[in-house]
Amino acid sequence: MKLRKVTAASAVVFALALTATACGGDDSKDNGSSSSGGGEKIKIGIKYDQPGLGLKTPDGSFTGFDVDVATYVAKELGYEPNQIEWVETKSADRETALARGDVKLIAATYSITDERKQKVDFAGPYLLAHQDLLIKSDADISEATDLNDKKLCSVTGSTSAQNVKKDFAPKAQLSNRGGYSECLSALQNGQVDALTTDDSILAGYAAQDAYKGKFKLAGLKLSNENYGIGVKKGDTETVNKVNDALEKMVSDGAWQKAVDDNFGPANYKNEPAPKIGQLVK
Repeated sequence: MKLRKVTAASAVVFALALTATACGGDDSKDNGSSSSGGGEKIKIGIKYDQPGLGLKTPDGSFTGFDVDVATYVAKELGYEPNQIEWVETKSADRETALARGDVKLIAATYSITDERKQKVDFAGPYLLAHQDLLIKSDADISEATDLNDKKLCSVTGSTSAQNVKKDFAPKAQLSNRGGYSECLSALQNGQVDALTTDDSILAGYAAQDAYKGKFKLAGLKLSNENYGIGVKKGDTETVNKVNDALEKMVSDGAWQKAVDDNFGPANYKNEPAPKIGQLVK
């Protein structure tokens, strides 16, 4: 009888242990917060509407330079491509998505700025772009000052339009939209006179088959935009791992291949790979 009592008690303890494990075993699987991939997934924020950078295609796949960079980084962190869950992250939502833990990383044309570094940490930079203007092919705009009294479109949460109004064209009329595709439609329909953001983004739009010959880049270098990979504030371990991955991507030639594959068709004149780790502290 004594033996039976011990055995029954052990069974109860074992059952309780299994229950506790089942209740608390998946705390970190949703955003890929573990140090290696294993069988889990990692959530990465990207743009869905930026050809050449981050684009969701009609068949549900994802293409672009940011996608290629993020895929390479995820691989170095231990995640295969099929373990990546791509999450649409619009400009105005990036800091919140990281703070809430909705995503582990953000690679979404995320320019490193002092203001943003107060809220998130950055790895990189992995691309140096410049702010420019996209205008109709017959538009007579050759300087940023030509935008005075004209309508200028950018997206909510982006600093591009504000930079133009502050530094070059104080009389420009700002028109903020939810996404770049909305600005592009407004430009095509004549509702705005120019779309401003980084030249890398604009080049992707100008190269689309539907818009070839309709738009052009003004060719202005209005600012330096260093793209970084956003990480939750205080997650220094992940920042260091992502920086190591980016350095490897540059050194083994994968970075240049991604540039050529995504920007080559638009004849985009990219800057050399920036030094990883600068501007992020």
